[in-house]
Amino acid sequence: MPSPDFYATLGVSRDASADEIQKSYRRLARKYHPDVNKDPDAEERFKQVSEAYDVLSDPQQRKRYDAFGDDFRRVPPDVDPDTYARSRAGAGRPGGGGRARDGTWDTGGTQFDAEGIDLDDLLGGVFGGRTRRGWGRIPGSDQEVELELTVEEAYRGGNRKLTVHGPTGADRTIDVKIPAGVVNGQRIRLGAQGGQGTGGAPAGDLYLVVRIASHPRYRVSGRDLTVDLPLAVWEGALGASVSIETPGGEATVKVPKASSSGRRLRLKGRGLPNPRGTPGDLYAEVRLMVPPRLTREERRLFEELAGTSKFDPRRRS
Repeated sequence: MPSPDFYATLGVSRDASADEIQKSYRRLARKYHPDVNKDPDAEERFKQVSEAYDVLSDPQQRKRYDAFGDDFRRVPPDVDPDTYARSRAGAGRPGGGGRARDGTWDTGGTQFDAEGIDLDDLLGGVFGGRTRRGWGRIPGSDQEVELELTVEEAYRGGNRKLTVHGPTGADRTIDVKIPAGVVNGQRIRLGAQGGQGTGGAPAGDLYLVVRIASHPRYRVSGRDLTVDLPLAVWEGALGASVSIETPGGEATVKVPKASSSGRRLRLKGRGLPNPRGTPGDLYAEVRLMVPPRLTREERRLFEELAGTSKFDPRRRS
């Protein structure tokens, strides 16, 4: 089956600007992120949106996609787009014969493969006249592997050695540069690191699909992070300024008066960075705590408060 149209996936026109593409991606990524959307199809939709943005946000990849469509990763870099387009159009000319037993189409003198492409014309004869009847220079296939990162690695980026398992058991180790601010489901493209071509043809690309591992402290939603903020009862009641650790270092949270458990305090821009736009936010979620053991004085003060206060947390206001 043909791949979904990337422009349709992002809901933009083919002449959309880079800013329009980015805005649409951010909207859809928030909508379909698996941490937010529990629909069974949300994760697959999120992957499609991420792949579409990965291609259309890169000017060179977008240019090739516009020229070659679904084949943009398979067509060698030296293929002329006009020749490709003529080959595609020629396959659909009326009165063009039918399918031969070898899987090609006879269109009145020109042989096209089952995809409707004149391979000899398209590839400039690099197969030496051997399309379906023999193997010539064939570009390597693209490959995809999962890359698991910690929240800290996703935040700051860095270098990682990655072992890629070959189809024949021949493993190889490659150095990967991870950009700062990657998110769940994002695809990192490593050019010419995929399957090897034959006959001197170029290798395919390797795509790393980012998966951020669960963290004992941070909860991740897109570029936003949430962390628990333990407070003493009197800090929640009277307000306080509290230090908190973030992936980017220590920060100070100003706790307003009368803050109950569950209140979310936003630290703007302290989530995962965004090399192409606005960084995510960090949310400190209040958790009121009581001393595990009360001293006599603490007990006396709490009893005095209980006898004085008219506050009833179970009564609806």
